[in-house]
Amino acid sequence: MSLERVLRFGYSPCPNDTFAFHALAHGLAATPGLRLRPVLADVEELNQKALRAELEVSKLSFHALAHVLDDYALLRSGAALGRGCGPLLVARPGAEPRDLAAAKVAVPGHYTTAHLLLALYLGQPPQVEPMLFSEVMPAVAQGRCAAGLIIHEGRFTYERLGLVKLLDLGQWWESHTGLPLPLGCIAARRDLGRELGLGLESALAQSVELAWQDPAASRGYVLEHAQEMEDQVVAQHIELYVNEYTRDLGREGLNAVERMLALGREAGLLPESGQPLTW
Repeated sequence: MSLERVLRFGYSPCPNDTFAFHALAHGLAATPGLRLRPVLADVEELNQKALRAELEVSKLSFHALAHVLDDYALLRSGAALGRGCGPLLVARPGAEPRDLAAAKVAVPGHYTTAHLLLALYLGQPPQVEPMLFSEVMPAVAQGRCAAGLIIHEGRFTYERLGLVKLLDLGQWWESHTGLPLPLGCIAARRDLGRELGLGLESALAQSVELAWQDPAASRGYVLEHAQEMEDQVVAQHIELYVNEYTRDLGREGLNAVERMLALGREAGLLPESGQPLTW
């Protein structure tokens, strides 16, 4: 009797991940002989785990991926990438974008794509204070930071805290490159091998397909981890971040990723790697 191989699969408790990966987490989509054990954590915590090559398969910010390409390969399925979905820079009323270079900005983790995008926009590393994404808006509203980069459901709720939008980094990226914005991805450790990596890509794509075919199946799982998020915000979150690029990055999606890494390296913000991006 063959033994089932168990791999740890890290992803966030955000609705887009729990929706897209519900089938994988519950054994409804998988590679034969393989089981994925979920490890749910904030995306920056997952980024930090990847720096230690701790998990076999994990959600990562594309910023973090650039730092771990020697150990991890990008999978073409499971990504968060699209248009109209970029991080927003918010502040209290009266702030101006021109003040950013000298401002302390709250960011949802050092290795988040939001942080990388702000550095690309400014042309230099910003002054930042990394924190959990859920702490960014309160830090700005309370005056502890001059501005903050918000991701996830924050783009739907920041006005409730009296904050205003200074900059949409997704709009900036799209106007600058003409490409969709890469935010997060699923990566697999290279020591798993190409055959298993391609099997994981297939299982991820199948999980996304199943989520679309029967959205009600994942509802309890999504709401369990969405905590106090309102139903409407949950639905908006899923609709925005789970799209065709999640099923398969395709050539345009890969072009966008390659462009981001190239721009980051040219600016001295990202390291070079001798490893290919994918298998």
